[in-house]
Amino acid sequence: MKKLIVAAVLVASSSAVFADSDIGCGLGTQVWQGQKGLLPKVFGATTNGTFGNQTFGITFGTLGCRQNGVVTASARLGEFMGENQESLARDMAVGQGESLNVLANLIGIKAEDKATFFKATKDNFSTIYAANNKTTGDVLASLQTVMSQNSALSIYKLA
Repeated sequence: MKKLIVAAVLVASSSAVFADSDIGCGLGTQVWQGQKGLLPKVFGATTNGTFGNQTFGITFGTLGCRQNGVVTASARLGEFMGENQESLARDMAVGQGESLNVLANLIGIKAEDKATFFKATKDNFSTIYAANNKTTGDVLASLQTVMSQNSALSIYKLA
């Protein structure tokens, strides 16, 4: 029991400097710190969101979380994409679906532009999810590039 308490205190006292900008703060960020690639990001984001440890960390300023941080649209997008990577990729590949609709709403895509957005993600799926896009940030950057090349979507910014 003492070892568990010591481990919890060590994890909880970690600096906010180590928080991952893609997956936020929390136990998953601490456990997967320094790991690269999609799998550690997905595991980290899943761990952060599963046990309420992100809420705990933000409330008490532990687990790499800060209490005085500002929620930004890009943070919400990154968190959503990290937590819904598979369903979002599937929806983009077919150009429709609940996850893709939620993403459009988070970006602020107007109702009249959603069909264009859905088609653009389907037509450019291999660009958005290119093999070299290893992080959520990479995928978002590719999505922004695709959107900037479309006259109707170029008005929307992801960050």
